[in-house]
Amino acid sequence: MQRRTKIITASIVAGALLLGGVAAIAAPIFYRDVIVGEADAAPTVTAAPSATDAATDAAIDPADLSGDWTVADGSFAGYRVDEVLNGTDVTVTGRTDEVTGLLTVEGLELTGAELTVDVASIATDSSSRDSYFRDNALRVSQFPTATFVLTDTVTAAAPPAVGGVQTISATGDLTIAGVTRSVTVELEAVLNSTDGQVAGSIPITFADFGVEAPNLGFVSVEPDGFIEFSLVIRPA
Repeated sequence: MQRRTKIITASIVAGALLLGGVAAIAAPIFYRDVIVGEADAAPTVTAAPSATDAATDAAIDPADLSGDWTVADGSFAGYRVDEVLNGTDVTVTGRTDEVTGLLTVEGLELTGAELTVDVASIATDSSSRDSYFRDNALRVSQFPTATFVLTDTVTAAAPPAVGGVQTISATGDLTIAGVTRSVTVELEAVLNSTDGQVAGSIPITFADFGVEAPNLGFVSVEPDGFIEFSLVIRPA
């Protein structure tokens, strides 16, 4: 009877250890695939010309583009980072639509741009992650916004056509958590029938901005990530 009891007890312990091992492996995968789900796609522009515009490929007169353009509803900005949870890679995206800005165009040249993002409103799937992001990483009580200011004029290679996507490169000062660094970003830009759209991503190393990527043992954040944005722009 005593031997039988020992065998049953050993079986229970072995089963518990097996289940625990399975849980340790499965939990991060469940978190990635079910709780977090698929990360938001990287932002790209969407060409949506009207039927009459789509029927012609005529380039727009650059003079018609000159003036100030403002960031409008439908814009967003945020970040993309990779986490490692118990050895399982998880991609996380945070987003906010609290984006403002003004762009100045002179013909085929973008001569000025200043964009501001309310970083305190950036949200992911996890409120605890968002709290760490706001309070510890970016210290939003002290630095509530992030900004991008164009420092070099951008010149388009050719006049745009409605619905035609152009790729351009822009250099400016990116400020995060009170630290400013010069960055160059590849942009997609398109003019639609009533507005325009600009989208892109900026690769960053968090330490360059005085931001420490958390490492809690069971979960760590990679030291590099991306700032992402999609801007709907209209004449001011």
